[in-house]
Amino acid sequence: MAAQADTMVGRLRAQLARFLRWLVRLRGSPEAIGLGVSVGILVAFTPTLGFQIILSTTLATLLNASRPAAVLMTAITSPPTIPPIYAFTYWVGSLVWPGPPVAEATAMLGDAFAQLAHLEWNQISAQMRALGSIGRDVFVPLWIGGVAVGLVVGGAAYVPTVRFVRFSRRRMGRLRAAASKVRGRVHLPRRRR
Repeated sequence: MAAQADTMVGRLRAQLARFLRWLVRLRGSPEAIGLGVSVGILVAFTPTLGFQIILSTTLATLLNASRPAAVLMTAITSPPTIPPIYAFTYWVGSLVWPGPPVAEATAMLGDAFAQLAHLEWNQISAQMRALGSIGRDVFVPLWIGGVAVGLVVGGAAYVPTVRFVRFSRRRMGRLRAAASKVRGRVHLPRRRR
């Protein structure tokens, strides 16, 4: 059992390392990448399943943020994470806009998402009907909580992402410079514009 947990942790670390390497190598400034991460997190917490990629791409374009970073961060809401995320965002939203109890709301959300699971991506009208079956009493607090939590978590992710990308790019530049000196070449770092 412990060996299985160790391999799972090892796989998660490897996936995280691959994601971070990919993030650092994205085109764009560290600020644009950080804003893309923030936009993607914001959209991930809103009840926009089926439209998250379109919405995150549009917002990232309007804000001049990294579109790949925004799109990838919407993957936070995957099938295993949707119930706890939406239950929490509903609870936060219900503090502002009263609705049914959290248990009742999560049951309604579960039924709606079960309907969505059987639909194809291009069945937009059926997706809208499934989401509409949730009802205003649940949907409004879910939106309010999703935007509030998304703004807080996305905003909190901006500065660490920018710092990490800057640090990693500087480190990669120093490593490349050292490697080229070892090979006998003089390396002049590129000027940033």
